[in-house]
Amino acid sequence: MSGVRRELRFLLNGEEVALDDAGAGDSLLDFLRLRRGLRGTKEGCAEGDCGACTVLVGRLRGGDVRYEAVNSCIRLLPSLDGCHVVTVEHLSGADGGLHPVQQAMVDCHGSQCGFCTPGIVMVLYALWLERPRPSEAEVRRALQGNLCRCTGYAPILRAAAIAGDYGLPETDKLVRGREAVGARLAAMAAGGRVELAGGAVAVPADADDLAAVLASEPAATMVAGSTDVGVWVNKDLRDIAPAVFIGHLDELGRITEKDGVIEIGATASYSDAEAALTEAVPGLADYWSRIGGWQIRNMGTVGGNIANGSPIADLPPVLIALGAELVLRKGKTRRTMPLEAYFLDYGRQDLAPGEFVEAVRVPRPAADARLGFHKVSKRRDEDISSVCAGFMVRIDKGRIEDARLAFGGMAATPKRAAGAEAALVGRDWGEPAMDAAMQALERDFTPISDWRASKEYRALVARNLLMRFYLGEARTGSP
Repeated sequence: MSGVRRELRFLLNGEEVALDDAGAGDSLLDFLRLRRGLRGTKEGCAEGDCGACTVLVGRLRGGDVRYEAVNSCIRLLPSLDGCHVVTVEHLSGADGGLHPVQQAMVDCHGSQCGFCTPGIVMVLYALWLERPRPSEAEVRRALQGNLCRCTGYAPILRAAAIAGDYGLPETDKLVRGREAVGARLAAMAAGGRVELAGGAVAVPADADDLAAVLASEPAATMVAGSTDVGVWVNKDLRDIAPAVFIGHLDELGRITEKDGVIEIGATASYSDAEAALTEAVPGLADYWSRIGGWQIRNMGTVGGNIANGSPIADLPPVLIALGAELVLRKGKTRRTMPLEAYFLDYGRQDLAPGEFVEAVRVPRPAADARLGFHKVSKRRDEDISSVCAGFMVRIDKGRIEDARLAFGGMAATPKRAAGAEAALVGRDWGEPAMDAAMQALERDFTPISDWRASKEYRALVARNLLMRFYLGEARTGSP
């Protein structure tokens, strides 16, 4: 670390911004609308669900500026050091008129009230930068995090499909100016730790600096993607200071593989980790698309989904079923543990003061492993789960040799179904074994009723998911 900087620096459209008064809970959306008068970006839900507040945020990755669509309502200002924020006001065509995405929306009548339109345009802009002529499936996936109650999605889908006919990314100002923007961002981010608000906000210089910050402030709120913390601020009016922002720490976001084990750094986003995990784990791709919307997957982190200990988090049941290990760090000391051992009770994890989640290690499943991943929620897309499950079973000569069955939403923590696993191991793969495991589930869990689901529904769903897993495998050829 080369000292402490007392201001936050980022690029807003074409302007360099330096702030020395950003608080831990200050949102990008409020800054844009209230302090900069950029009111094209709207506030709808204030929790990352509706997409009306979507902007693009670019950050240097491997020497190139990578832009992603994010929810500005839950994106907190201190996370933007060294970033490029792009709002709908910055869009224009090569001739200075409407951008190709905007013109396609006009010509396809994709807007009525206009409240949600800027967010939809920004998501389609992000998609157009990557795929100017996307498939309908790609458009639908990109729009998972955007709600429109007026036009309906048919004209929006048509606009996305033809936007490439109005212009291609190589003519776009972000693409043409990428190298220059990258140089500006590199210069802005130079220096050591950033401290703001009288020390209530820290943006560490690197992972070693993070360890040092937590040694002096062990109770500080750690903020990576802020998909959860941003909601605490907006809905619970929670004061999260002192806070440590870590989403920019590339060394904590690395994804590597060695000896059949994929190591995912804690700050790797869902979007970052998707390719590696879905390639390694058959059947995981469909489940992955059920995690939030595109903006949430771009912001939310693998480590954050684990670290907060939520009993309804999407990733822990899957990773527990796969036999994942957690790497924890305090100072220079590291320790590992099976992921399921991290969760002690509701709101309690095996984490010492000043210790943090550094990475999760996920072994590739054996070639003969049978896998199943399921999420049940009120909405198909971008919803919190009522029950989620991860299953891995290994069978040798018709007999079950190993079973790992993990559930979320069924207990105070993500948890393995120990009784159901014991009911399966050593038995022949067939309905009698499944019946015994389904009965054991009733003893493994005593779920609660809440507004997402009743305890009776959760118990029934858990049993049905296990039978669905068996029937699905039977159709593909059980021994």
